[in-house]
Amino acid sequence: MDHSAAAGILSRPLLGRLPLRRVVPQDVHSLLDYSGGAALVVAGIVSGHRAAKAAGWVLGGAALGVSLLTDYRLSLTKLIPIEAHEIADYAYGLGAVAAPFVLGYAKRSPVAAAVHVVVGLSAVVASLFTDYRCQTGMHLGGELATDPEGIGG
Repeated sequence: MDHSAAAGILSRPLLGRLPLRRVVPQDVHSLLDYSGGAALVVAGIVSGHRAAKAAGWVLGGAALGVSLLTDYRLSLTKLIPIEAHEIADYAYGLGAVAAPFVLGYAKRSPVAAAVHVVVGLSAVVASLFTDYRCQTGMHLGGELATDPEGIGG
């Protein structure tokens, strides 16, 4: 495995065990974040249902905003540690799955609900298998990684 600066610094395992495997390249995950966030927003906008619109804007906007600010290669700036991004992926993914049912638009706006659920599930599944890597070495807690694997103490 390439551990050069261009490849990024391996993230520390979340909860000591996540991701389950690191098979999805970080750049692919980044593109999924941007397209998923946009899909959440668009599905909400075209739904015509107030709660679906709100959920689309909040969940999609959060996904896009976090992605633009994450310490990974395809971001605008590197302010959010990759581990915080990973936590956000799980949170917005589960939120997108739950939103149509909790907010009551699953039956009134089934297309938006389906898009939100599919994007949410794909975000969680992709997160379970992403090879998370940061670019600056910034980790939760603010310390810089000193080992090339990014998993030392």
